[in-house]
Amino acid sequence: MPEHVGAPFPSPRGARIEFDHVSFRYEDDTEDVLHDVSFTAEPGETLAIVGSTGSGKSTVVKLIERFYDVCAGAVRVDGVDVRAMAQADLRARLGYVPQKAFLFAGTVASNIAYGDEAATDEDIRAALAASCALEFVEGRDEGLAAPIAQGGSNVSGGQRQRLAMARALVRRPEAYLFDDSFSALDYATDARVRAALADYAEGATQIIVAQRISTVLSADCIVVLEEGRMVGRGTHAQLMETCPEYREIALSQLSEAELAGECGPTGADVAAATAADATPAIDAADGEGGAR
Repeated sequence: MPEHVGAPFPSPRGARIEFDHVSFRYEDDTEDVLHDVSFTAEPGETLAIVGSTGSGKSTVVKLIERFYDVCAGAVRVDGVDVRAMAQADLRARLGYVPQKAFLFAGTVASNIAYGDEAATDEDIRAALAASCALEFVEGRDEGLAAPIAQGGSNVSGGQRQRLAMARALVRRPEAYLFDDSFSALDYATDARVRAALADYAEGATQIIVAQRISTVLSADCIVVLEEGRMVGRGTHAQLMETCPEYREIALSQLSEAELAGECGPTGADVAAATAADATPAIDAADGEGGAR
């Protein structure tokens, strides 16, 4: 069950994010990384992006954030071309969790408040609960004041990822961009975080780039990329019937029963996730801590 802290927060309004025949290539490249890609994430929807390594998944998120501008077509947020928006205004509406989570030297509280300097302790605890990080944080005597080493070197990879998620969540933005942000989590923790997010981020749009099919089974829409081109779009059930590329990826990772939703995390998965959170989670010494 998701953890809950304090009174409920008002649900954020979701943003409409549209890719309109987008093509993009990095400087000095001779071929497009994305070619003629079109999709729309409606307000409040969860849209997932999957594909093999090098298919252009992470580039999609980078174009929404305007780390780069498209070479053709347009990326729009609520009907406005992102190139017409001030970067600061655009990014204030987005909560971005990158592939490689990074934490700053300080405390748990200061790292989470980096996402919203006005955040109260209650706001921070709610965001930590939504990312399933509250339990291991409160397991320390220092709680929110527990020290974090530069880069988060004194926490495990999964804990670092969840703290980075909490930093994005505390902003309560209109859209969340998760760039393979669940990769450091075991199966059971992944499921717990997604269940908690469904409650905490209700009303916000979510775009999830994922390697693991299990992360995106319940998405409202899944976009499948192959060598920068969109080869499928639909729900998990639809793509299993109509998209060979998606089906191949799915069957390489999960059994038919798991893909049909008949199996959840095993007892061993749950025990492992629980044990990981029960261990001393945050080590005060720089460079020492949980498993990387």
